[in-house]
Amino acid sequence: MNVKAKGYLLGTIAAATYGMNPLFALPLYKDGMNPDSVLFFRYALAIPIMALMIKARGRSFKVRPKEVLPLALMGMLMALSSLTLFLSYNYMDAGIASTLLFVYPIMVAVIMALFFREKLTKLTIACIFLALSGIGLLYQGDGGETLSLVGIGLAMASALSYAIYIVGVNRPLLKVVPTVALTFYVLLFGFTLFLVRVDFGRDLCVTDTWYLWGNLIALALFPTVISFLCTTQAIQYIGPTPTAILGALEPLTAIFFGVLVFGEALTPRLCTGIVLILLAVTLIIAGNNISHYLVRFRKLFPRLPFK
Repeated sequence: MNVKAKGYLLGTIAAATYGMNPLFALPLYKDGMNPDSVLFFRYALAIPIMALMIKARGRSFKVRPKEVLPLALMGMLMALSSLTLFLSYNYMDAGIASTLLFVYPIMVAVIMALFFREKLTKLTIACIFLALSGIGLLYQGDGGETLSLVGIGLAMASALSYAIYIVGVNRPLLKVVPTVALTFYVLLFGFTLFLVRVDFGRDLCVTDTWYLWGNLIALALFPTVISFLCTTQAIQYIGPTPTAILGALEPLTAIFFGVLVFGEALTPRLCTGIVLILLAVTLIIAGNNISHYLVRFRKLFPRLPFK
């Protein structure tokens, strides 16, 4: 297998494993766990894994004092994005929520145009309207039923938080922080949000079904570690833009498991809306100068090359 083929295979695995979030989270919800508790364990298990990766590679945990506050802010943004996405699963099908989250590259382009004077191209404007059309189709179902506005708001808040996060970690102050160290501290500071929300353990829901602990471990392993490592290698083999485009498989994987495992409905109207959103995002990644903002962290847990 040549290098490019390996890169595309690894990029596909990275996207597919990230799309497994609902596969492992929804059974935990059904068992009585709430999003705060699920994310508490996900972050708690991911942090030591990242620490072991840093030590195994001989990297340093050291950061400069002036970097601590920005890292804390990035951690809060990451945790907020995780929380609002996992909350949205309570109001809409997980596949649709994952598709709405995937508009974050468009939000990055708009933020850069509004606040950093990057040119808002005709392609960007067209992609915005294309994505809005897709969202409109998702909102209105075939039978006249509509999606929950609360669910849509939560999913879009997750996308916006993540878009702001991507812009933030690419600012000069944090751009010099080694990727693994930045990832570790973002997870560590983000974990404090869930620690507070479960009242330091007093409101923590713990599953008493032994095999569901496998779901908690899988949340930290598949969408985090495996996806992290595969994305790292994919970017090294084929570059950031093709890897980011392969990210379109993430919501598709969530939709696949939602339909196959959880019996979520998938109508022609929803399919059209999903395709429009994925097309808009793919075009904006391929045709705009924003891929370098997606290079360091492309999804809910950062997964890019080690420095």
